[in-house]
Amino acid sequence: MMSAVAKSPSTDPKRGARPSAAALNAAAASFAALTDRLDYLGAEDVEQVRRAYRFADEAHLGQLRNSGEPYITHPIAVAAQCAEWKLDAQALMAALLHDAIEDCGVTKVELIERFGAPVAELVDGLTKLDKLHFNTREENQAESFRKMLLAMARDVRVILVKLADRTHNMRTLDDAPREKWGRIARETLEIYAPIAHRLGLNQSYRELQDLSFRYLRPWRYAILAKAVAKARGRRRDLIQKVQQELEASFSQAGMSVRMAGREKTLYSIYRKMEEKRLSFAHVTDIYGFRLIVPTVIGCYTCLGILHQMYKPLPGKFKDHIAIAKLNGYQSLHTTLVGPAGVNVEFQIRTDAMNVVAESGVAAHWLYKASEPSAATSERLGAKWLQSLLDIQDETRDAAEFWDHVKVDLFPDAVYVFTPKSQILALPRGATVVDFAYAIHSNIGDHTCAARINGDQVPLRTELKNGDVVEVITAPVSTPNPAWLGFVRTGRARSKIRHYLKSLAHAESEGLGEKLLAQALRAEGVGNMPGNEPEYQQLWEKLLRFTGNRSRAELLTDIGLGKRIASIVAKRLLNLLAERGEKPDALTLSRERFTAHETISQGAVTLDGSENSSVRFALCCRPIPGDSIVGYLGHGEGLVVHTLECGVGQRLRHKDSERFLTVEWADEPVRTFETGVVITVRNDKGVLARVAATLADAEADITHVEMNEETPQDSTDLRFVIAVRDRAHLEAVLRAARRTSSVLSATRTVPSH
Repeated sequence: MMSAVAKSPSTDPKRGARPSAAALNAAAASFAALTDRLDYLGAEDVEQVRRAYRFADEAHLGQLRNSGEPYITHPIAVAAQCAEWKLDAQALMAALLHDAIEDCGVTKVELIERFGAPVAELVDGLTKLDKLHFNTREENQAESFRKMLLAMARDVRVILVKLADRTHNMRTLDDAPREKWGRIARETLEIYAPIAHRLGLNQSYRELQDLSFRYLRPWRYAILAKAVAKARGRRRDLIQKVQQELEASFSQAGMSVRMAGREKTLYSIYRKMEEKRLSFAHVTDIYGFRLIVPTVIGCYTCLGILHQMYKPLPGKFKDHIAIAKLNGYQSLHTTLVGPAGVNVEFQIRTDAMNVVAESGVAAHWLYKASEPSAATSERLGAKWLQSLLDIQDETRDAAEFWDHVKVDLFPDAVYVFTPKSQILALPRGATVVDFAYAIHSNIGDHTCAARINGDQVPLRTELKNGDVVEVITAPVSTPNPAWLGFVRTGRARSKIRHYLKSLAHAESEGLGEKLLAQALRAEGVGNMPGNEPEYQQLWEKLLRFTGNRSRAELLTDIGLGKRIASIVAKRLLNLLAERGEKPDALTLSRERFTAHETISQGAVTLDGSENSSVRFALCCRPIPGDSIVGYLGHGEGLVVHTLECGVGQRLRHKDSERFLTVEWADEPVRTFETGVVITVRNDKGVLARVAATLADAEADITHVEMNEETPQDSTDLRFVIAVRDRAHLEAVLRAARRTSSVLSATRTVPSH
């Protein structure tokens, strides 16, 4: 909120020294300023709004805005904008009261008693939003943005009143201190304008963009405004000529058409010039016409008449009536070559479409009584608001939530079909996987293949307008981490991450159980207490000690390295001793006897199937056959290093209690990556020969890089290759050394 509040009896607007200013202020501050706009409400609702006005007027008495006007003029202006959108009485009351809690010390309980819980909830939601300060360079923006979007998802009226509030603040930004202009304008352009667009509030979207542009780039704004005014003067005759020709044609066809001129906003002209590197003279579609006709059939008839009058520009026709935009917008768009070769854009729509085009989701209140269909609500953005709650359910991290939603805030849509001809709108660049998750999360999770227009395609294939997409699922198929590299929708991204996190936790729990069992054996306890009723109290005491909510959470924390298994084991040993259970001498001596052997009964065995709970360090890239140690990192699970790795040795010196015995399984289930350096003479085709040799030796190349500065005679080729074990690696290196032009081939030495 950018209001400055001054509370002093001497500045009471009712005691103003200048009668003319006081009279103007009194008029702006009176309920009469709002009355004319409330003709769509019933008498009882108008009286409720009047009660809210009286309460707000009394609460803000003696407060002034920066401009010197009575503060109540701001809530009245916000309510007037909400009335333009035909919002209900509760929203108008919230608009009048939206600063009462913040600035006047009114409590939520008091509002509930006077105006009811729904109004109080709206005001409370708005008060919380007013406290949000966005800073695009800091993480707190993500948390603030998340709160706003969730408030909006629960009741869209919160954000509509907030947008009305922001619009009035932007209109009166001249009165705010100049140092605040940049922050408020940037916040409006980056946060509020995109939300207005996403909700279909196109008039507010355009106004917020232009006002932000005016305060962020005042010099450019002024120059463009002058250029547009000049062009408007030059083209007045041309516009009038087009209008006369249109009126004659429509009259001849017996059509009733309402015509309105439309002008591209200064900000959209500026963006077009900047993005396409154009001068102002080359921006041709500044002017256009909006044609309002009574029926949908009339829209297409009108289009036919226009195309007979003027030549259409190829590729500039869009039918948003047959396929509405994601925010519910419907209209026919066409650009024609008018008189003197000037391009003129036309938008053709019905009255109902025009209301939605200008007011978007706010138009819901107009349809509420006459057309309360689910289709209308869906068309007006309710679907997107619901998807926010879905993403929130699976995303606990605010920055991650912001990443998911940012994608959906700026959609440039493609429209595709299911095999049953249902239309789905997705952001441009969306893939088959996005499509699968848009249908149902269960289908997305089990996607294994897909067909587009009958042809088998990879899952990363980007969808095009008109594609018919068929998803093939399999019960054994699960989300692949690689999908995160190409999905575009927030819904798909959050569902995949949620699945992978759940999987990682399940694996970490298994690892934690292994580690705790190993630590207990070292203390002489052969079998870890289970979930049996007799051990329930013991686990409850242990959880109070560790601060975990459940046994599963404790084991997961041990697996992730957030808890040390040996410390938990010692505590568990004490609790068992309280129950009269003593360590087993045989287990204790056997563990101590084998503790220094190369193979310990308590070691964690690795076969490559551990997925995310175990990572193989990139500094030394261990492979089966290497001597290895395991480091239980803080929150990152088990990290495996080779015994001679310098990084591992430094960690062991600093944090020895976090190291544990690990060993390779007899038959690992996959290949492992390691680094090799192959020095070659700079002969023609040497890289291709070396790559072919590695492939013939059954080593998969996953990465290759060369020295940037190439010497005269030789160069180092650095490969990351996947091999089965050390014996396989030796065979690969021998094959490489026998290749012509290869001077040497060795494994990359671990860091020291």
